[in-house]
Amino acid sequence: MTPGELAAVRGWLEEFAAEMFAPLMRRDQRNKGATYVRGLLLDGRRKSMQPMAERLGVDEQGLQQFVTSSTWAVEPVRERLARRAIEVIAPEAWAVDDTGFVKDGVASPGVARQYSGTLGKVGNCQIGVSVSAVTDTASCPLNWRLFLPASWDDAEAIAEGQASAIRGRRARAGIPEEQRHREKWRLALEMLDELAGWSLAPPVVVTDAGYGTTAAFREQLATRGWPYVVQVAGDLTAHADDALPELVAYSGLGPHPKPRYRTRQVAVREHVLAAGRHAAVEVCWREGSRGSMTSQFLALRVRPAGRRPTGRLAADGSLPAVWLLAEWPPEAAEPTDYWLSTLPTTIELAELVRLAKIRWRIEHDYRELKTGLGLDHFEGRTFTGWHRHVTLVTVAQLFLTELRSDPKAAAPA
Repeated sequence: MTPGELAAVRGWLEEFAAEMFAPLMRRDQRNKGATYVRGLLLDGRRKSMQPMAERLGVDEQGLQQFVTSSTWAVEPVRERLARRAIEVIAPEAWAVDDTGFVKDGVASPGVARQYSGTLGKVGNCQIGVSVSAVTDTASCPLNWRLFLPASWDDAEAIAEGQASAIRGRRARAGIPEEQRHREKWRLALEMLDELAGWSLAPPVVVTDAGYGTTAAFREQLATRGWPYVVQVAGDLTAHADDALPELVAYSGLGPHPKPRYRTRQVAVREHVLAAGRHAAVEVCWREGSRGSMTSQFLALRVRPAGRRPTGRLAADGSLPAVWLLAEWPPEAAEPTDYWLSTLPTTIELAELVRLAKIRWRIEHDYRELKTGLGLDHFEGRTFTGWHRHVTLVTVAQLFLTELRSDPKAAAPA
């Protein structure tokens, strides 16, 4: 935003910031929170401390202290932010995703050579995991976690010398003792549980294959009663919907046998290929800037298997049936993408496809968070500072989203 555009909505921003930062105990902290958000909203190539302070005409050290060393917790701010985001956006889904923060050095918490979807390759970066409220027209992160690779967890070290070095890195980055290396899907589940603790629940959870292919993640979502549409790898195995577990006759020796599937589980790719291209129909899932977004899709009912399905078996030994959705473009020799979903059997194919594809909005808005609001411009080297910065950036994004949703607001495009 230009200084003139920001001045035109200054009163609205002050009211918004007062609500978001009300949990902060001290007035100077609340004021600095509002000032930081103004700095993020103002036009400028870099949204790190020094250039923001110069544009705002404030003391850089004060902003630095507020983000890195002042005593305030992000959780109450995130709770208020999440409630307001859900009210403003009225999400049709919550999307679990992650994004890379490219770094040059090795001191920033969680930085390592790891795969980043942002880069499309392995690079030196941090990875932030988010849960976002999403529709086809807007999105906003509701919660964040910084992923810590095994190289940042001394409990994962092989030798004591290595563990000692890691403990030193953790201390310099201010990483709390309880924050350890955990898979990204566990961080996602932790965030969803935290949101549930605030009495907020997803209408449906959507993810890419990095999360959806993990059976334990899907099982935990189902256990909590949260429906999902998750992308999966084509080699994930499943039984056909009509496959039934069988009980063999008891031989009189040992424990009584339990019902089990005697049919071979096969990859979801094979299920779709067996159904054939003729089963696919054309679906338009949204109108893009260059016209209708269309492809061909088919949906089948299957029973995902896996190595240890015991915990998911019904009393008769059967696995739960879910939707298998596949995209099979006309020009492709075989299906290109697969999803599993626990949405009702009555759902229309077009709606299932739309929800499977709705993650596009998150990727679109990550670009605004980074290029427009400085999500990845933070130069601090503390765990707490990272979490505060991404929370403050999210506050700024939600403010812009509110402006765009109000027809009377003179908001930027």
